[in-house]
Amino acid sequence: MTQITQEQLTQDIAKFLAFKRALGHPYARGETMLNSFQRFIRESAEPLAPFRLESMVSAWLSRIEGRKPVTVALELGVLRQLCRYRRRSDPHGFVPGREWAPQPTESHFLPYVLSQAQVRGLIDAAGEHHGQNLGGAMLRTLLLILYCTGLRLGEAVRLQLDDVDLERSLFVVRESKGKTRLVPFGDDLAQVLKDYLIVRASFAPRDDEGPLLARKSGDALPPGVASEAIRRLLRKQGLKPARGRVGPRPYDLHHAFAVHRLTDWYRQGLDIHARLSWLSAYMGHDNVLGTEVYLHATAELMVVASQRFEARFRQAGRAG
Repeated sequence: MTQITQEQLTQDIAKFLAFKRALGHPYARGETMLNSFQRFIRESAEPLAPFRLESMVSAWLSRIEGRKPVTVALELGVLRQLCRYRRRSDPHGFVPGREWAPQPTESHFLPYVLSQAQVRGLIDAAGEHHGQNLGGAMLRTLLLILYCTGLRLGEAVRLQLDDVDLERSLFVVRESKGKTRLVPFGDDLAQVLKDYLIVRASFAPRDDEGPLLARKSGDALPPGVASEAIRRLLRKQGLKPARGRVGPRPYDLHHAFAVHRLTDWYRQGLDIHARLSWLSAYMGHDNVLGTEVYLHATAELMVVASQRFEARFRQAGRAG
């Protein structure tokens, strides 16, 4: 049981938000949710008396009946991050489990899967980008990180220089989706990163604690700025209309990585289902259920599967 006062919670939230922003994350939506949580506590608890954090979390999450599970899960995610941060100073502090806002395990979402030609076009266009604080070298490097490793946009922009191990060719992705993982990458991306670091050194100091993707001002690249730059590239390439939310999104590079990886495995004659757990761990999914959606995400994969089945059927016919 965790007893805490409103004053202590206010201080913890302020420190937590400062920590998030020091990593280059605006965290505006998270701050809005935490402000709502604080208002709820002010209306429900005595100003100076300690209260049970567990009880307040439960009451706040269930304050409105009939809300969509995804909405409750988003709020729970923010509180979990706050409580995990509090554990740095309070090792026995309460952290709500994911089961506090269970989500359906079956996904009906089908991502927009960029073709390899479309990805190449985006990467080429990124290299020609000229922004006041976001140059072409950094934007091109960002796209290659997203496509070559399947990192989420937020994971990529939060990378620090000491999270990049060029000797072993791997990223250390820290505290993403509640866990830290190692993400290996190939020699081609390693060379891209080495070339980018030379460009980066021309405008940002070499500091092992600095952000990998630093703007020309030396500050970390905010996720919102990165996302908007990619959306503009998508529109410039004719993949997305000038307005509206239809068409591919920056996050779809994450999906393209997964589908193209699965397609390559299938072309090699490998057992995709046996390797789903590999891909799931590499991408930081909680389980293979989040990865299986990619099996029916593209017509190309279905065509490859059909061709493979036809070849085996003919071979079986000749053998008979």
